[in-house]
Amino acid sequence: MMTDFEEYIKQGEPDKKEKGIIWQTAIGLQQVDGLKPSAYLIETAKQNIEGDISFDEVKNRIDAYYKTLENKIDTDDRTEEADKVSARIAEILSEKTFSFSPAEYLTIHRRLFHGIYKFAGKIRDYNISKAEWVLNGETVLYAGADNIRATLEYDFEQEKMFNYKGLNKQQMVEHLAHFIAYLWQIHIFGEGNTRTTAVFLIKYLRKLGFKNINNESFAEHSWYFRNALVRANYEDLSQDIHKTNEYLIRFLSNVLLNENNILKNRELHINFIAPKNTPKLDENGGVNHENRGQKTVVRKSGQKKSWSGQKKWSENLVKIFELIRNDPKITRKELSEILQINPSAVQKHIEKLKTECIISRVGSDKTGSWEILEEGDNESKS
Repeated sequence: MMTDFEEYIKQGEPDKKEKGIIWQTAIGLQQVDGLKPSAYLIETAKQNIEGDISFDEVKNRIDAYYKTLENKIDTDDRTEEADKVSARIAEILSEKTFSFSPAEYLTIHRRLFHGIYKFAGKIRDYNISKAEWVLNGETVLYAGADNIRATLEYDFEQEKMFNYKGLNKQQMVEHLAHFIAYLWQIHIFGEGNTRTTAVFLIKYLRKLGFKNINNESFAEHSWYFRNALVRANYEDLSQDIHKTNEYLIRFLSNVLLNENNILKNRELHINFIAPKNTPKLDENGGVNHENRGQKTVVRKSGQKKSWSGQKKWSENLVKIFELIRNDPKITRKELSEILQINPSAVQKHIEKLKTECIISRVGSDKTGSWEILEEGDNESKS
């Protein structure tokens, strides 16, 4: 869907270009939760970019569209969420107003999710945990419900007092990575934290004077952004896994410094081992030349994971990968029927692809979809 707005971004008038970038970002951020807006939303967004309708009219049309679908059994609530939240993000990003405060952060969440979540704009009063693919099902330790507000206010106060004077741009990026990682880790809402944090961050960066930020990273790599936040807030010293901002710094360097760091989700997985000639980055994203090529990650079972050197993929494994790539919504049952192999064999192949950080499951088994993390060459993958 990203290509739908490229004509406006590359060749359009300044106003159309700006709106094209905004819509591309708004829609791309839905990938954080594995959501994809409808074709109707895309066409409505184009009318807004052309100047035919306002943001209010966009929202009214989306609301009316879903009211006509209320009695349809096959209505997908998650697609409705993607459409409505995309329109609301686009509207907020188009506004030239912002206040750096906890109240603004709460307001953004309320505006994005009112009518979708009952707790829109409200601080959670219960503890949460979330199984993360990038952590092999483990969870980040989020702020406890009893001290969320105090932690939130403390982080905002610390950032307000911070002086950026004398820092070069790379140092600014490193500090912003620390701030946004801390803010996200509080996880003050029951759901919608990453999208809210992304919108808040974009608005804050503009306030700081970064007028020409590269929103393409948010549009195309929003899931990487979320996984980078996860890695910035997770550690398991018993397995030699440490908190690191290196991935978040790569992402923000693309956004603010127009760097072209390659952002691959599989590299964030705690079992990933970089190729031997890849320099290891230190906590602040700099190259640690003394440790070049010596990064080792150990599984919880104590077995090391090698990224290459094993046997070629089997014929069925290749077919399953191709079927998933062509249809991310395909089910295990459908794979079994197409390939005429038993479901347990399908599951075995899927687990291999997941273990090798080639695919992951986004969302539930019933309504979710497959995510391709790495295309690669099936002749040499482990």
